[in-house]
Amino acid sequence: MSIPTSLQGQLSVPVICAPLFIISNPDLVIAQCKAGLLGSFPALNARPAEELDVWLTTIETELAAARAADPSARIAPYAVNQIVHDSNSRLRHDIDTCVRHRVPVMITSLKAPHEVVEAAHQYGGLVFHDVINARHARKAIEAGVDGLILVASGAGGHAGTLHPFALVAEVREFYDGPIALSGSITQGAQVLSAQAMGADFAYIGTRFIATTEARADAAYKQMLIDSRANDIVYSSLFTGVSGNYLRGSIERSGLDPEKLAAGDKSSMNFDGLAGVGSGTAKAWRDIWGAGQGVGSIRDVVPTAEVGRRLVAEYREALRAAQAFTRDFV
Repeated sequence: MSIPTSLQGQLSVPVICAPLFIISNPDLVIAQCKAGLLGSFPALNARPAEELDVWLTTIETELAAARAADPSARIAPYAVNQIVHDSNSRLRHDIDTCVRHRVPVMITSLKAPHEVVEAAHQYGGLVFHDVINARHARKAIEAGVDGLILVASGAGGHAGTLHPFALVAEVREFYDGPIALSGSITQGAQVLSAQAMGADFAYIGTRFIATTEARADAAYKQMLIDSRANDIVYSSLFTGVSGNYLRGSIERSGLDPEKLAAGDKSSMNFDGLAGVGSGTAKAWRDIWGAGQGVGSIRDVVPTAEVGRRLVAEYREALRAAQAFTRDFV
């Protein structure tokens, strides 16, 4: 296992909370961190760009107060997601803002994050990069990242197609650094399973949409509860990058989930789907991302309760594993 020194002893369970486009906000991140989970949000969620400074100040102030109130509590650091793509005109501004705040972890997506790595390493920050295959992992390692997030099949939003067993095993052949594994993880036993197969952290997103702090439509949260794995549709139409979405939200927008065209990756167009469906639908706002783990989401609860359950389930799974492996070790 390879957990960075700066994160050791600060997490209640080895979980990194995925940044949720539009949905993640300071209230959610603060609650995640107070629960001992590494909370995160996309920099682009703070709008206009100047609001990012306000969000970071709010998060840092609240977490500092929580640590002062209970020095023995495991209150996790936080992370900010940077989209490394030509369409992101804010990237340089957002990196500079994060550097001023010495953000503990930056999570990068899409292109190899040379610029983000250089900036974060100036003050000792960590960079974890999303990858969906070994080729992308090698490029991220060459860029100097501190950890990899393996986005396997079944993950919510932008996701890959490889089974987690295959992806972790292949990357571990050439990389011994920190790995977070994403893909249908909603429960503590699955967190332990991710570690058992060679990851250091579980990377959880969809479960946190169904929380009281998440900035998501109530109908979105209810659809998560009502959906099962076969209600997840994999398509590149909505942003140009292939991802998993709730079938019900696609149908509500006037589209046939079985007849979706391919999207244009070069544009990363999040603003509309002109000429298809209702013509006014927007990715993430109307087309709702979710992973195949929706079948185990049964309620909308505070983030603190999700954290409590993850810890209890993780510890119970660990006890059970120790019991049923006695004959084999």
